[in-house]
Amino acid sequence: MAEKSDIVTIDVVSDVVCPWCFIGKKRLEKGLALRPDVQVEIRWRPFQLDASIPEGGHDRTEYMVKKFGSIEDVREMQARIAEMGADEGISFDFPAIERSPNTLDAHRLIRWAFEADLQGDMVEALFSAFFEDARDIGDRDVLADIAAEVGLARDGVAARLDSNMDVETVREEIARAGAIGIQGVPFFIFGGRLAVSGAEAPEIIAKALDQAMAETDAANA
Repeated sequence: MAEKSDIVTIDVVSDVVCPWCFIGKKRLEKGLALRPDVQVEIRWRPFQLDASIPEGGHDRTEYMVKKFGSIEDVREMQARIAEMGADEGISFDFPAIERSPNTLDAHRLIRWAFEADLQGDMVEALFSAFFEDARDIGDRDVLADIAAEVGLARDGVAARLDSNMDVETVREEIARAGAIGIQGVPFFIFGGRLAVSGAEAPEIIAKALDQAMAETDAANA
């Protein structure tokens, strides 16, 4: 077993309604596969692209047109992203998505999944549910179902979601991301010091991992 000091932490700041974050997750996994001997600990950190979305969400088409322009502009952008996603094994189904949700509850769920060592699985499940299956991840019943599919106790998660548990904690963590200058996601922090912004290629991720590992070794020397 690797010593804790030999493990490179990777903090991934993302939002589960960000298609580039889904692509970034896949590229991160490919980058890590290029360095199979490096031990890592991945920690998913919350970010909200739009915290002003109300409970219940917005009509997806109206929201996207208001944010990005005409429906033609939106469809062109989504087609480009879908093509890139296909290269990463993602089946984006943008036309099927009906609601743009507030993601605060989804981030609470990701936080709780960390306690059960299921955080990566939960993030993957939420990305897939929203972008590939067009499920409303702003709906607490849907979130409880996803939690059960990943391996958490549905009733316990449902009770937590109906409470205010960790609402302020998640909001504070999102605020801290903004305070250190993070304005867009995905954003990767290797070893607590080396930052990579955007869904970079696996080779870039591997090089960042090399640098983080070298700095960790130097610090431990």
